[in-house]
Amino acid sequence: MQIIKKVLWLLLIALVIAQFFGPEKNQGDMASIDAFMVETKPPEDVKMILKEACFDCHSDVTRYPWYNNITPVNYWLADHIKHGKKHFNVSNWEGNSVKRKDHKFEELIEMVEKKEMPLNSYTWTHTEAKLTDAQIKTVVDWAKLVRLKYSLEPKPE
Repeated sequence: MQIIKKVLWLLLIALVIAQFFGPEKNQGDMASIDAFMVETKPPEDVKMILKEACFDCHSDVTRYPWYNNITPVNYWLADHIKHGKKHFNVSNWEGNSVKRKDHKFEELIEMVEKKEMPLNSYTWTHTEAKLTDAQIKTVVDWAKLVRLKYSLEPKPE
């Protein structure tokens, strides 16, 4: 029993010390999404959906909840953001080819239609990000228009 007590004390001390460390935050400038917004021209309702349900993980601009100050939760959130940006990052939109942009929108449509995005783990704490069927249709219709625009652009040879 004495050894278990010592181990628990060590774990508690380690947890307290860990609170003073954390991953780097994703605190970019809202201007980083301007190129994406100008190029894709989302209507106001889609802009709101993107802001509430997408940009926290898919841009350089993240609104962190209070519980991000708790280790190890902050590392879990940082990992979500890292993976989200790896798959679809609107903050580096300009650096992508038309073919890649079109592919990203193809994936966006698929993930939103299947209700795989936004992630359930995100909507548990961000209920405003849970998309209704009408919002899903709105986003998908806009994304299809963007894909149509990309399909009409000349392709480099």
